[in-house]
Amino acid sequence: MQGPDSLSIVVLAGGFDRVHYALVMASAAAATNRKVTLFFTGRALRALVHEQEPGVLGWHDLDAADDGSRPTERDHYFAKNGLATFEELLDACVALGVTVMACEMGLKALGLPPGAGLRPDVPVQKGGVVTFLNESPAGGAMLFV
Repeated sequence: MQGPDSLSIVVLAGGFDRVHYALVMASAAAATNRKVTLFFTGRALRALVHEQEPGVLGWHDLDAADDGSRPTERDHYFAKNGLATFEELLDACVALGVTVMACEMGLKALGLPPGAGLRPDVPVQKGGVVTFLNESPAGGAMLFV
């Protein structure tokens, strides 16, 4: 039995492990020729925030990992153990054509002005829940992380 040919992921939780795994799912689905959309909202939007100081990307400010470690510590652990890092996964999503959306309401809630403060290396489409739902193919899988 063949699964759906598209995957839409709502990335709501701001915990590092959850956002990291959403990127794992998105990159794997895109690598297997599925249409993928990541809809970032809530605290997870920090993953798309441009660095405020050199070398400190927004995902460094995500909530602690499930083991209580800081996002940078957990990411270093992944790299040391041959697992994909946050930046590697995000780069893969961009290279594989994953649609990355930022919730306009979520941006306002974080105090970010529309169109400002997001990473320039990640093509981000801004929109709301209606936009996300309209672009999610009927019959596709939808996950909430």
